[in-house]
Amino acid sequence: MNIELQDAGKKFNRDWIFRYVSFIFSPSTSYAIIGPNGSGKSTLLQAIAMAIRVSEGKCIWHNDKGLTVPEDEVHRQLSIVAPYLDVIEEMTATEFLQFHAQFKPLLPNLSIPYILEKIGLSAAANKQIRYYSSGMVQRIKLAQAIFSNTPVLLLDEPCTNLDTEGYALYHDLIAEYAGSRTIIVSSNDVAEMDFCQQKISITDYK
Repeated sequence: MNIELQDAGKKFNRDWIFRYVSFIFSPSTSYAIIGPNGSGKSTLLQAIAMAIRVSEGKCIWHNDKGLTVPEDEVHRQLSIVAPYLDVIEEMTATEFLQFHAQFKPLLPNLSIPYILEKIGLSAAANKQIRYYSSGMVQRIKLAQAIFSNTPVLLLDEPCTNLDTEGYALYHDLIAEYAGSRTIIVSSNDVAEMDFCQQKISITDYK
């Protein structure tokens, strides 16, 4: 999967968040979008995901055959972790992953009990997510994204609310299950993006 930005820009009212972004995200490569808090990193990530439309320029997704992916099909090609995306707190972790898997299949040959064991939540598998700590909720968010069978993984501040052990788990999951995918991390935390091969500074596009 290739993702191409062509002179892309986004503005709210009269203020440009970013402008003239031309960049190609290639398969099996990891990228970090960096910049100060409030600089527009999350907005750029949402534009890449086509969750919001750019105000000028284009965002184009190409599949492995070079064909353009229709805009309304892009969401099937990606999984995402972001602070502004919530889980369904009335569900248990098991129910939530089962529900999610109806829309985006999980990686092959991995069961939900195995996934929950992998993220350290086996003991809480049948507890409603509303009773989880913030760190436990973040582990579920990481699981639903990283264990989805998608070619593109978008990570917006992926270690929010995680402790040292959680950071280590994050890196282990990326290394074991996401190495062959296109990964784009939006962060200003070095520990969240130290594995990324390329960095894009949002301040270069102001």
